[in-house]
Amino acid sequence: MLEAVIVDDEIKALQSLSWELTNFSKEINILASFTNPFEALEYLEKNTPDCLFLDIEMPTMDGFQFIQKLSNKNFPVVITTAYNQYAIKAIKNEAIDYLLKPIDSDDLKETIAKIKKYNSKHFTAEKLERLLLNFNSNSTFKKITFNTDGKLLFLESDEILYAESDGNYSTIYLSDGQKIVLTKKLKEVNELLPDDSFFRIHNSFIINLSKIKEFIKTDGYVVLTSNHKIPVSRQKKSDFLDML
Repeated sequence: MLEAVIVDDEIKALQSLSWELTNFSKEINILASFTNPFEALEYLEKNTPDCLFLDIEMPTMDGFQFIQKLSNKNFPVVITTAYNQYAIKAIKNEAIDYLLKPIDSDDLKETIAKIKKYNSKHFTAEKLERLLLNFNSNSTFKKITFNTDGKLLFLESDEILYAESDGNYSTIYLSDGQKIVLTKKLKEVNELLPDDSFFRIHNSFIINLSKIKEFIKTDGYVVLTSNHKIPVSRQKKSDFLDML
């Protein structure tokens, strides 16, 4: 059974769509329905349905603006409209399909099949990710896990030289010269790194302690084995010396 959410600003249209969905198919259960798109957005921040049926023509916020404002997009979106000129734009705006009102039963069957295929594919990916994370957390040789660019990276501590902050992003510098950009603040990256091997030496830098080659006291910076020079902040200097 697919749990669906419907968003349509017209009460009669919403009721009609609910009736059509539940009567044309026994595979859909209406989890929630909204005439107010802002209330729908708030609900979808905390709940993840199997699919969203979204009207395009809404006065306060059209369907395409609604899609752009969605923070949680872990479900397929089906555009519902009486105007077929929206079809191409709907697909370009990350909708899995569109349905013309009044809904045709054959079209609905095809849409349900697409929703199932989408959910099956993404469920498998999420399940595999959880398995990998669980395996790594329970492994004797635990690695550091980074989630980036739609993939999981498992790294040994020795592979990492240092991490640098760039506002809401961070860059991980590796011993082989590679750089990994993460959509995480440095504070979040610091929480992923083992305390006994890494130290936040500056508001903008975390270093691998095993990669320190020199500490230049007079100028207040360390030189890594890669010859990168990393500043040591005054506030961190005392704690840093204790670590050494």
